[in-house]
Amino acid sequence: MRFVHTMVRVSDLAKSLEFWCDQFGLIETRRKEFEKGRFTLIFLAAAKDLETAQRLNAPELELTYNWDGDEVLETGRSWGHLAYRVDDIYATCQALMDKGVVINRPPHDGHMAFIKSPDNISIELIQEGGSLPPQEPWASMKNTGTW
Repeated sequence: MRFVHTMVRVSDLAKSLEFWCDQFGLIETRRKEFEKGRFTLIFLAAAKDLETAQRLNAPELELTYNWDGDEVLETGRSWGHLAYRVDDIYATCQALMDKGVVINRPPHDGHMAFIKSPDNISIELIQEGGSLPPQEPWASMKNTGTW
C-alpha cells in the first residue's frame, strides 16, 4: 500500500493557489480540467516530495475546484488537519507571516505550529529532526483563533 493524495475542495481557485503555492510553497505538479463535470483538479507537492510526486503522482495534495462555486464548504468534526515537516519552524513561520499568513498556533515549544488555508483547512507545521530551543517572540506569542 502507498499513500497517494489528500483531496480538499477550494472555493476560490486564485486565492487558494496564492496560498498553497505562493505563500505556503507547494509546487503544482499537474492539472486536469473536466469540462463536462465543470471542475478542475490541481495536484501539488512539497519541494522535498517533488521528484517522487512527478514519478509516482504521490504524495500530493489535490485541490478540487467546482467551476459553478455554489456549494458552501464546511469541515466536519471528523476532519483534523494536514501536516508538513519543515527545516526550521521559526524561519518558516516568519516567512509565512511576512506573506500575510496568520500563525494560529505559534511554535511556542520550537516544535509545532498551526496555520489555516483560505478555506479554513488546518495545517500543522512540525520541526524536522526534533524541537528547536524555545525562542522569542514565538515562546510568548498568543494563539489566534482556532486550529
